[in-house]
Amino acid sequence: MRIGLTGGGTSVDSMVRQAQQAEADGFASLWYASAVAGDPLVAMAFAGRSTTSIELGTAVLQTYPCHPLLQANRTVAAANAMGRPGLTLGLGPSHRPIVEDVLGLSYDRPARHTEEYVRIVTALLRDGNADFDGADWTTHSAGRMAAAEHAVPVLLAALSPRMLRVAGSHADGVILWLASAAALERSIMPVLSAAADAAGRPAPRVVAGLPVAVHNDRAEAEAAVAATATGYGAMPNFEQIVATGGGSSAADVAIIGDEASVQRQLERLITAGATDIWAQPVAVGADREQRRSSLRRTRALLSALARQPD
Repeated sequence: MRIGLTGGGTSVDSMVRQAQQAEADGFASLWYASAVAGDPLVAMAFAGRSTTSIELGTAVLQTYPCHPLLQANRTVAAANAMGRPGLTLGLGPSHRPIVEDVLGLSYDRPARHTEEYVRIVTALLRDGNADFDGADWTTHSAGRMAAAEHAVPVLLAALSPRMLRVAGSHADGVILWLASAAALERSIMPVLSAAADAAGRPAPRVVAGLPVAVHNDRAEAEAAVAATATGYGAMPNFEQIVATGGGSSAADVAIIGDEASVQRQLERLITAGATDIWAQPVAVGADREQRRSSLRRTRALLSALARQPD
């Protein structure tokens, strides 16, 4: 089972140590949000040079504030600096409160914006050239694209039908957050797979991200998940995918239970169509030592499952 973790850290050194430990523990990947260490790409390049095989991916870099030609070039620069294959570019348009209230940009027609963006970035990363005139983005690269030493896959943070069609048609797959097995079966896999088939593309990669807590008291674990997910209520995309999966909050779709139960739930995600698990271990407990013990227990199970042969 391919299992990755949420990547974090406030410095390059801490991110390097985390990547080395995750690789030693058998994890397949680490996934970094756009704000990690200010911008994760530079630290990811250092972490990649200090490891041998673990995949390092963005989950996700925002599209709106960065032109696709610049985004592709900075990604290739980080991938080349790693000195080995293993960097994956996860992209997404973020959410209206971030784009409009924080960045001061228009969030009008995010699906059109993202489709044009992905078409440009994937052309640049695969062929080194893009000639595209769109409603939101225009790029005529004409030799302005750095040469990639290794292939860089592109995953899209896609939840709506149109975004899933974009991912299936143009990207290498999707990177999802809070999409349960039920949501995969009901709304994600049918649209994504059909789009890939229609475009003649390989079966898409599906990275399913969820909070995980190996804990015997579900109510206590749900409260801990809820405490880490307070911002999701303002994000309609997350609310919708949680509802599609039969829940009303992040805690409802989190992977919670004892070791046997958590393993069954993770296997259910794979059966539903996920190719990879992106786990975010959640600390549960009334004090620091209980929370540390909780994280050790969750990580121990995930590491054991990650080491199992496929």
